[in-house]
Amino acid sequence: MVAVAQCHLQVPAAGLASCVKSAKHITKPSAIMSNSQRRPRVRQLVRAVSDQTGVSDFGAVAEIDFDNEATSSRYDAFADLVQMAVREDPSLANVASTSGQTLQHSNKPAWLRQRAPQGERYEYLEKGLRKLNLATVCEEAKCPNMGECWNGKTGTATIMLLGDTCTRGCRFCAVNTARTPPPPDDMEPENTAHAIAEWGVGYIVLTSVDRDDIPDGGSEHFARTVRTLKQLKPEILVECLTPDFRGDTTAVRHLARSGLDVFAHNIETVAGLQKRVRDPRAGYFQSLDVLRAAKACGVYTKSSIMLGLGETHDEIIDTMYDLKDAGVDILTLGQYLQPTPLHLPVREHVTPDQFEHWRNFGEDVVGFRYVASGPLVRSSYKAGEFFIEAMIDKDRRHPK
Repeated sequence: MVAVAQCHLQVPAAGLASCVKSAKHITKPSAIMSNSQRRPRVRQLVRAVSDQTGVSDFGAVAEIDFDNEATSSRYDAFADLVQMAVREDPSLANVASTSGQTLQHSNKPAWLRQRAPQGERYEYLEKGLRKLNLATVCEEAKCPNMGECWNGKTGTATIMLLGDTCTRGCRFCAVNTARTPPPPDDMEPENTAHAIAEWGVGYIVLTSVDRDDIPDGGSEHFARTVRTLKQLKPEILVECLTPDFRGDTTAVRHLARSGLDVFAHNIETVAGLQKRVRDPRAGYFQSLDVLRAAKACGVYTKSSIMLGLGETHDEIIDTMYDLKDAGVDILTLGQYLQPTPLHLPVREHVTPDQFEHWRNFGEDVVGFRYVASGPLVRSSYKAGEFFIEAMIDKDRRHPK
């Protein structure tokens, strides 16, 4: 028999105030996992609680002493910790049920592994980024395609506008959220445009969080950035990957007419999974209306679907046709990857062969101009190359 000496989870009142008061000399069967096996899982619960409550300073957290002679894994003391926490605060059941999911997905398929970014052009752009004080989504999100995009013939990067805090809380996204984020920097459009013009990329993607706290959702902020950038460097190609502006088509048209080259808005998932995946203020038909309004302004339009969330093949096909009916020219499809244990779990790792099937289906059957489809593809994947190829193809088929 083994005694587990005092086990405390010291958490302020906002979180697990008294979720685990004390466990003194709990008598358990002799088969208990070793310290090295158990400690990471305890820390994992603490991280999950920290993410949920916003509390990061726990002091002496989970100081657990275990008998060094206990080596068997038939009994899991971590499960007891979780059960005690849930008994004290039932609202923690969701945290408990997802806190181990990073272990389940630690062995990702080989096709989801990528080499660290490198290359001459990558290094050049990275140095320019530091000098100009630009923040890219590519780096902050640790995008696996960063090296490939930055080393491309054109060079593609994605810049975040309007701050890093979103007013929505989609269950697939790890971006910070708040009801009232800090106000945007009024000089950001001009400063960002000047920095990009000096940077040396041929194609830039401007994106932002949702800003439901701003009357136009940030449409004019986007548009000012585009106008200034085009004045400074007319040859640069600009894509705006936008929020839905709460379905305000006036805001959509205002941005679409700013001089951008591509208007992108992601529908994210199939119709049947929208409520489960996206914030309630987003919506399948609202996103289609946004794309349709942008296309009516005569620009290229683009959208993206994540796979691996539990969608069926028929639902993917329906979504493709709905996007095509809304006038979408370019579609990207990529594997959903769970950013933290508190986010939606991955239901399926879609194989490269399946992604290739969807690429062929989208181009040959549905009729998109271009489809980028692969496990590591993201919405801005090699955007410059796809857009330039589309322009060349159009010019060849319709010579002036």
